[in-house]
Amino acid sequence: MRTITVLLRHELRLLASLLLWVGRRRHGVGDGRAFGYARGQGVVMAGFGFVCLIETFTMSVLLRDWPVLHTAMLILDVYTLVLLAGVYAAWQVRPHVLDGGTLRVRHAAHVDLRIALDRIAAVRHERRSTHERADGELNLAVGSQTSVTLELTEPVTHVTFLGRRRDVDVVRLHADDARHLVRDLVGVVRPGRNGPSPSPDPPG
Repeated sequence: MRTITVLLRHELRLLASLLLWVGRRRHGVGDGRAFGYARGQGVVMAGFGFVCLIETFTMSVLLRDWPVLHTAMLILDVYTLVLLAGVYAAWQVRPHVLDGGTLRVRHAAHVDLRIALDRIAAVRHERRSTHERADGELNLAVGSQTSVTLELTEPVTHVTFLGRRRDVDVVRLHADDARHLVRDLVGVVRPGRNGPSPSPDPPG
């Protein structure tokens, strides 16, 4: 039951994001500085959408002699397309936000992590295309890529999609203008915490 509730809430956030996108509005930015992370993903999502359209047409032809099943599949396929558009919309309207003493790190509608700036020990521009799962690390790749690495002085709690809590002290994320984000973070993180370092909240 809990899983169903989580999935329903996630779908509602996707639908809300779609409405915000249509209305050319963004979620949770306010007076903060927004940093997008989905540039170029429109082509990928359009490809998925095209495949779904082909599948919808194919199933419509195959099930034309079974009207009830045909209608049910058509509704399911259309809803899938709406959710797909919602995912893309969530990428657009839920950017990372630097506001006051907090960096709000987001990934579509299923990650929304607030990090106090005084917990950031080091920040650097670092492009990575491979990410092995490790304890204490959160990798939010877009197109299999991250471009900003944050090392924290102490762990923050990340709540996973299904509600499991993880403490992380390294966060990797992607930003379209990664150098600008790093520069802005370096400007507000406490002095002495911005030099080079060795290489390596619930969604709202």
